[in-house]
Amino acid sequence: MKRSTIIILILSMVFSFVGLIIIQARYVKVNAEMIENQFDESVHRSLLSTVILVEENEALEYLAQTLEGADYNKSLNLLPNLAQMDSDNLNQIDTTSRRLSSYNQNLSKPKIRISTRHGKATIEETSKYLQDKFRQNFSRSKTILDQAVFRWLRESNKKDISERVDFVELNNILEKYLLSNGIDLPFYYSVVDKRGREIFRCNKDFHIGHNESTSSVYKQKFFPLEESTNEVYLQVTFPTKKNFIISSMYLLYPTIVLVVLILCIFIVALIVIFKQKQLNNIKNDFVNNMTHELKTPISSISLASQMLQDPGVGKTPETLKHISKVIRDETTRLSRMVEEVLKLSLFETEKSTFKMKEMHVNELIAHTSEIFSLKVANKGGKITTILKAQDDLIMADEVHFTNVIHNLVDNALKYSDKPLLLTLETWNEKDHLLISIEDNGIGIQKDDHKRIFEKFYRVPTGNKHNVKGFGLGLAYVKKIIQEHRGTIKVESELNIGTKFIIALPTLKYTEYE
Repeated sequence: MKRSTIIILILSMVFSFVGLIIIQARYVKVNAEMIENQFDESVHRSLLSTVILVEENEALEYLAQTLEGADYNKSLNLLPNLAQMDSDNLNQIDTTSRRLSSYNQNLSKPKIRISTRHGKATIEETSKYLQDKFRQNFSRSKTILDQAVFRWLRESNKKDISERVDFVELNNILEKYLLSNGIDLPFYYSVVDKRGREIFRCNKDFHIGHNESTSSVYKQKFFPLEESTNEVYLQVTFPTKKNFIISSMYLLYPTIVLVVLILCIFIVALIVIFKQKQLNNIKNDFVNNMTHELKTPISSISLASQMLQDPGVGKTPETLKHISKVIRDETTRLSRMVEEVLKLSLFETEKSTFKMKEMHVNELIAHTSEIFSLKVANKGGKITTILKAQDDLIMADEVHFTNVIHNLVDNALKYSDKPLLLTLETWNEKDHLLISIEDNGIGIQKDDHKRIFEKFYRVPTGNKHNVKGFGLGLAYVKKIIQEHRGTIKVESELNIGTKFIIALPTLKYTEYE
């Protein structure tokens, strides 16, 4: 895939995802505002209905007491205090008293006798008489009600709010109106003055927080149609309002999950694209390098075979020995390259097939030491073998596991710039067998410790190109160790040396199907 194509694809994905996020965020915000507005309207409607009903109850109770005569009789006991009132009020009360007295005297039913001797005139006069009587009674009742309302208005302004409102009944009224408007949330209410000082609180342990002063606290004035200097407000708080709004948007949760899922897919897709791009470049380099490496031994073998067929070349024993040595060395070199290709195919296979059998690791380490002792000695080095493992029996594939040990020892030879001191050691820890391969070579930087087991990765060596390879050796080692249910780790310091430690379960703790 071209670089420009990848860039266009990434930009398209970013633009699409950002647009989706913006639209989704806007949709969530609009829905939250709509739900909150509906909630606010329902609360304000409930509070207004509550204070209106409280006011109506007060008026009906006062009128009922007045019509029963209770308040009137009580007012007679308060006559000594009437001297404090102005003359207009006294005249009004005096007029009301006279009318009430006259009304009580005329409460007896009228006796009307209909005579047939007077004809229709008697019925008309009777009807007119009854209408006049009804008009007089209505006027008297209206006068009583007017005087009662006047007294109620004057006295209510002087009364304390606790005398005008039954707080226990207020709780029932408020709860009823909230439920009728679809609000079934826990709430706390209080009665405050215009300065915010509390007069009454339903729950003394509850206090309004600063963050709830604007969003979840609602106020409504008591007696909204009454003009008074002592204004009192009903204040209601919903501590779970935010949770209610969030829970009301439950239909949006699947879309949020979907957006998060799309984001994860987007990130994974980007990682896969870049990783595949990197692997593609590495594979191309591998193929190019492999092709170049194959040309040299092939050309050498081809030249050697031509020399054997050329009659002009002398067939002396020394010449034949030299040509046979070239063919053997280059054939060995080709064999190693084929092994590298086979290792690559091993990585591409999802499940490898291993021929597992019992192996004594101490014997393998000792045999490896014998094989490489001559090569190490030629470089002026020495191999030390320490076999402390008492339980060295494991289940392993002999070919692949032997290749693992040989690869690690061979790497120690390749990456050594001084006489090699190589130590091979085995020991037991609990139910595992541990193998250590330690050298005093050039070492590995800490930044490269995690990457040396990656496929095709080679540690940078600056301008040194004396070590040939394709970056598959340690990746192959790690894969084989993992297939054997083991682990491998590296301990290395630059210019000091490297130590690989392999841990494998012993035979009695290994269960193979």
